[in-house]
Amino acid sequence: MIVCLLATTMAARAQTRAQDSTFVRQHYIKLDRQIPMRDGVKLYTTIYVPKDASAAKPYPFLMTRTPYSAGPYGENNYRTHGPGPSRELSEEQYIFVYQDVRGRYLSEGQFEEMTPALRAGQAGATGPTAPHDESTDTFDTIEWLLQHVPGNNGRVGMLGISYPGFYASAALPAAHPALKAVSPQAPVTDEFIGDDARHKGAFFLLDNFEFTNYFDVPRPQPVADYQELFKFEPKDLYTFFLKLGPIKNANGPAYFNNRARIWNEYMQHETYDAYWQARNIRPALKGVKPAVLVVGGWFDAEDLYGALNTYKAIEKQNPGATNRLVMGPWTHGAWARPEWSKFGPLSFGSNTAQTFRLALETPFFNFYLKDKGSFNPAEATVFDTGTNQWKSHSAWPPAATKTRVLYLLDGSKLAVINPKASEALKGSIKNLGVKSAKVKTPKLYTQYLSDPANPVPYTDGVHAERNNEYMIEDQRFAAKRPDVLTFRTETLPNDFTVAGPITADLWVSTSGTDADFIVKVIDELPDGTQRLVRAEVMRGRFRNSFSKPEAFVPNMPTKVTYELPDVLHTFKQGHRLMVQVQSSWFPLVDRNPQTFVPIATAEEKDFQKATIRLYHDAQHPSAIRVLVLTP
Repeated sequence: MIVCLLATTMAARAQTRAQDSTFVRQHYIKLDRQIPMRDGVKLYTTIYVPKDASAAKPYPFLMTRTPYSAGPYGENNYRTHGPGPSRELSEEQYIFVYQDVRGRYLSEGQFEEMTPALRAGQAGATGPTAPHDESTDTFDTIEWLLQHVPGNNGRVGMLGISYPGFYASAALPAAHPALKAVSPQAPVTDEFIGDDARHKGAFFLLDNFEFTNYFDVPRPQPVADYQELFKFEPKDLYTFFLKLGPIKNANGPAYFNNRARIWNEYMQHETYDAYWQARNIRPALKGVKPAVLVVGGWFDAEDLYGALNTYKAIEKQNPGATNRLVMGPWTHGAWARPEWSKFGPLSFGSNTAQTFRLALETPFFNFYLKDKGSFNPAEATVFDTGTNQWKSHSAWPPAATKTRVLYLLDGSKLAVINPKASEALKGSIKNLGVKSAKVKTPKLYTQYLSDPANPVPYTDGVHAERNNEYMIEDQRFAAKRPDVLTFRTETLPNDFTVAGPITADLWVSTSGTDADFIVKVIDELPDGTQRLVRAEVMRGRFRNSFSKPEAFVPNMPTKVTYELPDVLHTFKQGHRLMVQVQSSWFPLVDRNPQTFVPIATAEEKDFQKATIRLYHDAQHPSAIRVLVLTP
């Protein structure tokens, strides 16, 4: 168990040394180098070498490749903290390497969003036209480091969070033989299906508007810093984006004004076409030889999908690979913070970030790069967000699970029931504590009016920036709205642990020709608090294919099935399990016009009210499927 590992490690560490620039200068020599790639492009790299590194006392490399700056730049300018990515790794001492990826900051070349992988593997050609991707750039960097930095032991590790997590993943195909340990942490993995840009085709407006304002600034030559394209200081994001109107207005003179290449690519590629498919790293994750430690957070608003699906892709495509998963109660990258014992109203009872670093991350790199200690945790080390306990499993999702179907019934009820055509909603009810299934005249559907001019907010209150707590927020603010449907079980007689992905099987219709569907799974506490456990959006036009969108036939019952990201959550005895269904989640997600038009070029007139029906009769049983952990 992770707690036992932590206790052993903590006992040996009475104090940790403060990390500041003085410590770094005392223990490390800094080198700034331009490392040539096979096509001649040079990548700016900063290297911190322990002062006692020698042939007699060699150190391994620990590298991060980043689009967010390898600075500070100049050999007399040292990192304020570190030089490693954590205090624990800095104290262990490695040769720490930070590199600006191709086309970012002081590196040469052209930057590509989520550089497509060479599906044929490691290309060996050299010269200006040599094929290259992030795997080859990593390979060439490692080869140079081994030859030009004395005092190394011939081994390399990589880690990175978020976009740097993608570069860690991208190093795995056709990896350099010296690359022994890689930890993709919250890695960007598939931006159309579930990561930063889109979720199930729905555009994440709020995050991308803010992010590309700084990240997508044109760079005609290497620069040490970037300036924002435009000033963006709204007091109320909901009001700002509602007044902005159709998303095409973001390219108006006051905002992107067609200066942002990546933003334009996002707008031009509204389906899962060749652009997005090439930027899905998962098919390239084959032949993985380094040991892998994938890390993610259950409350990660950006790349929860990436962590889970990077692990699953490696596991599926590499039988026998050393591949482990860690999922903690963290927001995006929170495991790297000095302290993470609580989040909003939630308290975890311990510093979970330090727990991870001491018991998992540091031993992982020490073992594979230094032959120090041991490293043999479970295949999956995961945090139960309902009980505040770390759990160990030999597989993820756990093998000891059974599928349970939660039907969305007339009367706002949620129950495990098997509707029959002749005995609609009168079958026996099991497991979830529903005492009676008596429904004399069940309705065929429940409906609501979805109005793009009055979208459901993703969070309560007025916010000038994204409310990072929306992933655990009390949903009573949404339950009050007439355009949000709420279903609940009766009080649970026993603990009910959900472990793995959640699948929504919705039978719906719309009076329009397109619609979004947001499904929320909620833990209702005895005091009435409705704590969000998991939520996900599906752009309805992609219900049958992300590549070939289809209009809805107005008012025709249609099945929409999609998967929500995994959870490990125990709904405790005395609580209720709830599900909410709605058709907007603004401004986190852009507004669907609810007419089948290209949304990137939609006009104000295209945005229409629509009557949405959710069916729950015997022929159209809307339901949520979960994996329940059994003793």
